[in-house]
Amino acid sequence: MGKFYGHIYPGLYLFSYGLHQATVVFKTMIVGDSLLNSSCSPRIKGRWARLWEISYGGWVKVVTGSILTVYVVFCLDDGMVLMNRNMPPRFMYPKEWQHLTMFILLTLSGCADVTSKNLLPRRHVLLEKGTLVLTFYVLLMLLVSHVQDSTGVELQVHCLLILVVFLLMLVLTIDLWAPNAFPLSLIEIFLFLMMGTWLVQAGFILYRPVTGYPWQDDDISDIMFVTTFFCWHMMVNALCLLAIYGISSFWHRRYSPNSKPTRSKEAPYHASTEGPVYTLLPEVEHAEDDQACLLPESSL
Repeated sequence: MGKFYGHIYPGLYLFSYGLHQATVVFKTMIVGDSLLNSSCSPRIKGRWARLWEISYGGWVKVVTGSILTVYVVFCLDDGMVLMNRNMPPRFMYPKEWQHLTMFILLTLSGCADVTSKNLLPRRHVLLEKGTLVLTFYVLLMLLVSHVQDSTGVELQVHCLLILVVFLLMLVLTIDLWAPNAFPLSLIEIFLFLMMGTWLVQAGFILYRPVTGYPWQDDDISDIMFVTTFFCWHMMVNALCLLAIYGISSFWHRRYSPNSKPTRSKEAPYHASTEGPVYTLLPEVEHAEDDQACLLPESSL
């Protein structure tokens, strides 16, 4: 990750993940469904129904984390060496080992998603969200340690990235107690988009400047424009969310005007958010039994 493509690939993945989550959340918001049922499978039966129950998001995390882990290991000419053979021995490649830890955590988060959705008898949302929160706690600590020897433009770029990770960590932590809150989900998606686009921007700033000349650490205008670019990313990502909402709303009203919210056919969630519904079901059945009993009397 200490090179150009090491910033581009994770950034593109995070941006794509944010776009996917935006489409899911906006669709759920438009149809008036619950966020806990936002991953409901389509009304498909038969041999293909099982394919729609697979945790594709979890498998994408596993595959992406594994590929990035292999990339970090083989991007060094002499491989990932933990310590040299000098006396006294010293640790080698501290930043690369931090990158490796980040990508392993991404893989473990994907494994937790797959285990919760496809291997356990009941889906545990707390397991999925708790693993993701733990990932960002560790990521924040690694990034804070990551900038110890950074100065100038590089320090400013990473400090703004740390700000995004810190806010995302707070939102994900609050989301553990409010998993069905749309405002928190929108803020979470916005921060994922910011993290993704800013990582891509960081790759160009630090390794391949558009002008062809490196940024100057002793030039205050360069450091100020780093923050200006960050603000531009905020505006562009906010407009991107607005555009996705507009397209989702138009698509829903144009092609499915009479669609109704449907509940998930997957295994029941561990979080019991539909308690009142279950208490009403016996009353409805009792009313139907009364009507069935009254019909023969009226006919007589």
